[in-house]
Amino acid sequence: MKRELASWYSPSLNKEMPIASYGDYGFALLLVPTAAADYLEYERFQLMDHLAPFINAGRVRVFSIDSINNDSWMNNNMNPRDKSIRHQQWNDYVFNEVVPYIRNSTSQETPVITCGASFGALHSMNLFLKRPDIINGVIAMSGVYDLSEYTKGHFDEDAYFNSPWHYMKNLNDHNIL
Repeated sequence: MKRELASWYSPSLNKEMPIASYGDYGFALLLVPTAAADYLEYERFQLMDHLAPFINAGRVRVFSIDSINNDSWMNNNMNPRDKSIRHQQWNDYVFNEVVPYIRNSTSQETPVITCGASFGALHSMNLFLKRPDIINGVIAMSGVYDLSEYTKGHFDEDAYFNSPWHYMKNLNDHNIL
């Protein structure tokens, strides 16, 4: 199985951000790590070994990125408003840097499916719900989709619009639904 590691300095996050990719062809599966884990978490847990038959057959190309949860929602020493801002920067990183990187590594027509477990499930679902025009599907496992579990009482507009449990039930625009 082909494995590539890359990174770039993210203008959205103002830091170096790594990405791993596995395979050559197939739809793009974008893995988002759990809580405080990194971009190699799924490899360490042997998920790539289990996906290898599909990767090697060209059915899926897997990409795995870092979260910044330790620099946002999970950082208890950080001002809650700053956590919201930092998470928005991570969303921008995925939408404006990671998805274009995937498209340039595959093709403009390659479907991108986000996937994550636990806190990664919340992020994966949120990315899909916010931008279904560029994220084509989601696999979200064992997620808590109410961000207030992580906001410690802080709930501004950015927290609201990153908490699918809150914003989805109030969405009534039939052009989106």
